[in-house]
Amino acid sequence: MNTTENSDSDWLFEITPKNKFFSLNLKEIWQYRDLLMLFVKRDVVTVYKQTVLGPLWYLIQPLFTSITFTIIFNSVAGISTGSVPPFLFNLAGITVWNYFTSCLNDTSDTFKKNAAIFGKVYFPRVIMPLSVVLSNLLKFGIQFLIFIVFYGYYYFKGAAISMNGSSLFFPLLVALMGILGLGLGMIISSLVTKYRDFTYLIGFGVQLLMYLSAVMYPMALIKEKLPTYGWLVQYNPLAYVIETSRYMLLNVGHISILGLVYTFSITIIVFIVGLLVFNKTEKSFIDTV
Repeated sequence: MNTTENSDSDWLFEITPKNKFFSLNLKEIWQYRDLLMLFVKRDVVTVYKQTVLGPLWYLIQPLFTSITFTIIFNSVAGISTGSVPPFLFNLAGITVWNYFTSCLNDTSDTFKKNAAIFGKVYFPRVIMPLSVVLSNLLKFGIQFLIFIVFYGYYYFKGAAISMNGSSLFFPLLVALMGILGLGLGMIISSLVTKYRDFTYLIGFGVQLLMYLSAVMYPMALIKEKLPTYGWLVQYNPLAYVIETSRYMLLNVGHISILGLVYTFSITIIVFIVGLLVFNKTEKSFIDTV
């Protein structure tokens, strides 16, 4: 046997520890695209596989939340939504918000939930949170379809609602929410491996963040009614996404270009930090989970 010839032969793949602190190997992710699609299918099929209503839960949650917000914030608290029906106003904000929270919640437990898989076989670990973001797009698509149905209902009833040219950029807004949720989720998933308290705090934190993200009220209202605390909403990048999405879909409110630039900058920073922390944690997390 010619050992020299054997040692000089080219290997198809070489598995080595990552040396780069920041690494998003798109080529390797593309090579594992079939695995990525399998994880996406798994996320979609298994979540509601043993439930009675199945995917109908995708519809029930935003509808009941919108009805609750309409009763409490619009009927009882008297928050005005202008010419837009309150239910449709709330449904627009909740639909976009749900995509962000789904990405954040499902990626925030990546290491702990998939420790058994990570400890047995190699694949780019970032595929797991990426699959969550992609699978949640299907959930978002179903909920957005429901929004379109109610939009058509109110439109033909004569409600003063309309879309404008900026609605063509709505997919970019959704992508921005997904990337922000992915970045925050990767940061939290890395922290959860050492500090389990974050698992219990994430639910409370998301609920609190929703009230600071202008989901159920216009941004202008909080600035007018509570100017002292208005900065909490003004410096929240999620609030600009919600406000902009309502402007695109319902032609209500306004678009803040400066606010969107601020949101885009925060999103990129959070994503980069999340990837840095994620790459560092994946090297040693198996010893702490």
